[in-house]
Amino acid sequence: MAEPDSGGAEGHSHSVERVSEFDADDLGALCDATNAAIIDGGGFGWVHPQMRTSLESYFYGVLLVPERVLFIGRLDGIVVGSVQLVRPARNNEAQAFAARLEHSFIAPYARGHGLARTMTLRVEDAARGLGYHVLNLDVRETQEAAIALYESMGYIRWGVHPCYARAAGRTVSGIHYYKVLQAGGRI
Repeated sequence: MAEPDSGGAEGHSHSVERVSEFDADDLGALCDATNAAIIDGGGFGWVHPQMRTSLESYFYGVLLVPERVLFIGRLDGIVVGSVQLVRPARNNEAQAFAARLEHSFIAPYARGHGLARTMTLRVEDAARGLGYHVLNLDVRETQEAAIALYESMGYIRWGVHPCYARAAGRTVSGIHYYKVLQAGGRI
């Protein structure tokens, strides 16, 4: 089941939905978008395209993890990206006030329509609704569009990890961000 949140730009419609199950068409489109983003250098952790069965298993697994909430982004009705809200483990009382935004990507053929911003806002709203007051994230230094997006949305750069990832045969830095969503929050 999905809960939509719609918007759009330049004659295209886009929406963001929280996902609790997949239909075959949506899962197939999500796998295609994932591989397209990986090939384009998107920061999804993978640096090489994955077999369809591996991606399907991964996304089904995400739905099984209680601390993860998966959102998909659609452009003109087709799934073209996703993002995850990750809650801290139940035994992490010291960081129970903060959640993470992870694995955000839009397929290269669907960029430029405001969907990444809408997905980020949806994760922020969900985190706020769950009582979190800080949202953390990190990106590769090579993801210039993502860096510009997060900084334009008020995320604060707090550090750089010089040996964050290996991609395209080289080590790249990672940039860490946080955003205060609300005062107080989950304690």
